[in-house]
Amino acid sequence: MSKTLGLTLFFTSLAWMPLLAQEGGAADPKAKLYMVSLIVAGAVITLAAAAGAFCQAKAISSACEGISRNPAGAPTIRFLLLLGLILIETLVIYALLVAFIILMVKWGKYA
Repeated sequence: MSKTLGLTLFFTSLAWMPLLAQEGGAADPKAKLYMVSLIVAGAVITLAAAAGAFCQAKAISSACEGISRNPAGAPTIRFLLLLGLILIETLVIYALLVAFIILMVKWGKYA
């Protein structure tokens, strides 16, 4: 558990490096907002991909277990598995779309 926490802290510190590299005082607030948006977009897509992968693995595992217990129900289970995988992947694609929207906003207009 401590190894996972250590890796998480390490990669989090790497993600915040662009903000820490900014010069103090006269730094443009728009640039800082853009750097934060980069980090948020990266976090959104990372969490969505991780959650989607976990859910897909759980769905496939449950479907394989269901087919092994009831081979006669394999076509129905397979159809429901594919439908579920499509919906899970759609959610990950929506997260990617949100990340692109966060990155493409013209921050100078709103800041």
